[in-house]
Amino acid sequence: MPLALVLERARELRLRDIDLGWTLGPRDVRIRMDVVGVCGSDIHYYRYGRIGPFVVENPMVLGHEGAGTVLECGAEVSRLAVGDRVCIEPGVPDFASRESRIGLYNLDPSLTFWATPPDHGCLTPEVIHPADLCYRLPENVSHAEGAMVEPLAVGLQAMMKTPVKAGDVALVTGAGPIGILTALSALAAGCARVLVYDPAAAKLEIAARYDGIVPVAAHEGTLAGAVRAATGGWGVDAMFECSGAAAAFSEVAALVRPGGTLTCIGMPTGPVPIDIVSLQLREIAVATVFRYANVYDRAVALMASGRIDVKPLVSATYPFGDSIAAFERADAARPDDVKIQIAFA
Repeated sequence: MPLALVLERARELRLRDIDLGWTLGPRDVRIRMDVVGVCGSDIHYYRYGRIGPFVVENPMVLGHEGAGTVLECGAEVSRLAVGDRVCIEPGVPDFASRESRIGLYNLDPSLTFWATPPDHGCLTPEVIHPADLCYRLPENVSHAEGAMVEPLAVGLQAMMKTPVKAGDVALVTGAGPIGILTALSALAAGCARVLVYDPAAAKLEIAARYDGIVPVAAHEGTLAGAVRAATGGWGVDAMFECSGAAAAFSEVAALVRPGGTLTCIGMPTGPVPIDIVSLQLREIAVATVFRYANVYDRAVALMASGRIDVKPLVSATYPFGDSIAAFERADAARPDDVKIQIAFA
């Protein structure tokens, strides 16, 4: 049985052997994991043992942001070969479902997703996964960058749902990994500037390292006032809400220009205050994002071209044997940390 980082229950992690029950099918590949990122959802399961209706009722291997090297191919796999370096899309849908047939396979109700109960994740030295959900990494994209494709895909999905145009000004609320990657996605999609708001000054300092990102600090008065000052009183063309904080929704109409868009990415833990009439009076459109579909290849291409550089967002890398320490650091939520990763070699 393989060694894995196992969440036994809330606040109890162990590195131990576990039977994952995985077998290599004809369209699967066996992959040696090289780098896995620690996601906010991993930490949420660690803290609380659940996210909404998804409850950890049995021991579960964590991790879903992964990159590795192909060790073995199933009999029907032709697109990949042993030795290929790949990033791995962690959600496995039924590609014959109605949702999948219209391109929304991320919404397939039968989809399984690494490290979402009851399915195990990828914090183990080897995994088996459908070859169709593994994407070859170019030579100039490292495994560490490959493990960042998963969170970047969320930001790119937001661009697929939002009519961003060349020269637009956007606002991102929340400067965690998803927020910064969404800002970078907006710049890649054509935005001239992206304002980023977060109450943590250290995170804004990290975001400000990128050309085109303009930090909006909490101590500079109200967010609406700062946005008006930055846009000549007009408002942003697109707002991307990445924090999930209820307060972020309270003044949308004061932030977004008439005819602009609000795209909801962060997942609130409960109801949020949205004044629908104020949105109607300005014809502000609302879009929502749940994970991603059909964007992994775009994320890899943007990294390979140099249009999006994720390397500054990796705050620390821990060896697999120190995985518990990596989770403890991520759980501490240091304001100067963006992404913690775990390496297997």
